[in-house]
Amino acid sequence: MNKIVLSALAAFTLSSVTANANEIKLYQDANGQVFTQPAPNRTLLDTKSLGNTKQNITIVDKKSPNFLLGKQTHINMKFVAQDNPDMWLKAGVRIQGTFENRSVEDLATGATTSYYDAYLRRVRFEVAAGFNKYASFTMDVRNDKANFEDKGEQSFNVGDAYVKIKKPFDSSLVNFKLFRAKIDVSRTETVKSARVLHFDRPHVADEAAQYITHNRRGTNAQVYGNWKKKIHYEIAVGDGVYSGKLKDASGNSFNGSDFLQKSFFYGGKIVLSPFDGWEEKKRTESYFGQGKHFEIGASYWVSPDIQYTTTNNVATSVDHKLLNLEMSAHYKGAFVQAEYFDFDGVAKDWASTTRGKSNGWYVTGEYCFVDYGFIAPFVRYESWDKFKDLDGYDLTSKLVGVNWYLMGNSIKAGLTFQEDEYGANIGNEKERRIKVTSQWFF
Repeated sequence: MNKIVLSALAAFTLSSVTANANEIKLYQDANGQVFTQPAPNRTLLDTKSLGNTKQNITIVDKKSPNFLLGKQTHINMKFVAQDNPDMWLKAGVRIQGTFENRSVEDLATGATTSYYDAYLRRVRFEVAAGFNKYASFTMDVRNDKANFEDKGEQSFNVGDAYVKIKKPFDSSLVNFKLFRAKIDVSRTETVKSARVLHFDRPHVADEAAQYITHNRRGTNAQVYGNWKKKIHYEIAVGDGVYSGKLKDASGNSFNGSDFLQKSFFYGGKIVLSPFDGWEEKKRTESYFGQGKHFEIGASYWVSPDIQYTTTNNVATSVDHKLLNLEMSAHYKGAFVQAEYFDFDGVAKDWASTTRGKSNGWYVTGEYCFVDYGFIAPFVRYESWDKFKDLDGYDLTSKLVGVNWYLMGNSIKAGLTFQEDEYGANIGNEKERRIKVTSQWFF
């Protein structure tokens, strides 16, 4: 037995120290002893199988461009079990910091107030675990907008928390997500916040994130998939809206009473990549001047039977309906994205039962200068009529900025200027923000 162990140890040592294991041939007899010369009753050993050559801890994206500080990392560091490679654990962090100057001009009086603010836009610890070939679990714990304005340190809460069942029928056409997973009410809301161009998404998209289900990830069940990356779809049903995040047309938070939603939300999305070679491989807004894609998509969502009592003590109910249209494309350094939103069932205010429609859109674009250190200027324009039946509910937003991808999205810095103008019934003011941002993520 000792001879067998020593022989195996010698074989492992030889296969480890050589630059190319194929240069040394090892042979084993019936007793398990290892030799370097062939002979009768000796069989050739596969030296590659003597040591575990599989990388069990990985983080670097080998397909990433070489940035100033190195290659971008994957989302989270991955630890693979040696005795069962279908089981793994991922862990990672994300922190986004913002220093800003904000000024607000009252359009009625011309008076302007200005102040400075520094806060952590996002602070997150992310973890995922693979149970087997098909099933995995992903979650994060977050403390967003710590020290924002007068909000103090905030508190931690769970964001994503879902089980994914991938290709249970060995086909990309059918996959499942269960529990707290995003539903695709908007492309920019579905893109991971570490991959968006600007930390603060468009106002109209943030409204869509709360209009159907809480933070677009109220507990739900999804079926999704794709056909050759040409057609993507998602169907979902689950928990509806959260009263603490509901806003009326003026932007006031819900202040009625007796809130209850009696039914699940439901709906779905379809995204098409019609051109060969231009298929969308992943949802992102940062491509670093690599490759190309083009896609168009549409979704329709309904969150029915929302019941509450107005501040004038009138019991009422409403169905929220949301139509979303999207388009995005990039070719090497150039990227453009646009979305349109149509809301039905918008409350004019919480004192009345008056309902109406709201619609808005935005367009954003970036150009990444690969040969100049991956510096990427970007712009965004947004227009949103928050209550179409009446005047004074228009919001317009203009933004210009530049990102510097020092290590892709793993380490990046940015500078932005944003100007938002609010109509007479939604603030009657003009707000300007200058922000210096940074992100640290793996």
